[in-house]
Amino acid sequence: MPVPDSPDRGSLRRWFRLLPVVPSILLLVLFMLAPVAWSFYASFTDAALSGRAALNPQWIGLDNYVRMLTDSVFPLSAWLTVVFVGASAILGQNALGLVIALLMTKSGGATASLVGTAVVAAWVLPEIVAAFAAYAYFSQDGTLNQLLGMFGVHGANWLYAFPLAAIILANVWRGTAFSMLVYRAALSQVPRDVSEAALMDGARGWQRLAFITLPIIRGSIATNLMLITLQTLAVFTLIWVMTAGGPSNASTTLPVLAYQEAFKLGDIGYGTAIASVLILIGMVFGTVYVRLFRRVNP
Repeated sequence: MPVPDSPDRGSLRRWFRLLPVVPSILLLVLFMLAPVAWSFYASFTDAALSGRAALNPQWIGLDNYVRMLTDSVFPLSAWLTVVFVGASAILGQNALGLVIALLMTKSGGATASLVGTAVVAAWVLPEIVAAFAAYAYFSQDGTLNQLLGMFGVHGANWLYAFPLAAIILANVWRGTAFSMLVYRAALSQVPRDVSEAALMDGARGWQRLAFITLPIIRGSIATNLMLITLQTLAVFTLIWVMTAGGPSNASTTLPVLAYQEAFKLGDIGYGTAIASVLILIGMVFGTVYVRLFRRVNP
């Protein structure tokens, strides 16, 4: 008759099972949690890049956060961030990725491969390369105006006249591939017999999409929304290369504002306070999407 393990031995075995993930946990704490904790701490100080505050920052409490309430640029940046995330991630990348995935599923073969390669090409580019490519496309003497000139249309200085629209389109171009790949995988799991049965019952294409396909892949939709929202909240390089937040703060999102305050103006305390607010916004979005994900996957 086998002798049952003692509680101490069972506890020891559980600890041994955790050993392989200990290095990952340590790296996560060192390179992610520690900087976030320092950022929150620095936001309550007058830390700076130079001067007395650089050597000996003082605790100033909520002064940096109170300053946001009177800063005319911060509310504008918060609003631009919401518009940028909503237009380029939730509407742009998510919807366009789903449409492309549906078209690729319908077409199949060489057409699907060609479209998939073209869409993924922008995604695999290094971010700085994609940013310069977008800048070259939307600049006054760039590709877009050259193409318009071929048809006798006089182009505008898009990065000056419509800076937010330009960076939204550039981010959609760069990030749509991720949503497309997620939805391609999800659509491949939709049972063909269910869709064929609906077709035999007289359901039209949009009815099959609305009442069969989308409910089946709703878990993938929630996951994709969460990931692309958090990715878009952190977009900095694309905006900085294309517009640097200008003109007149017309494209200054919160990551750009945090960088300007912390590294251009040298106010580390205020810059990290803005970054801390951005982290909190990301946590709110993450919480909402996790609740949504649990609801659609009971």
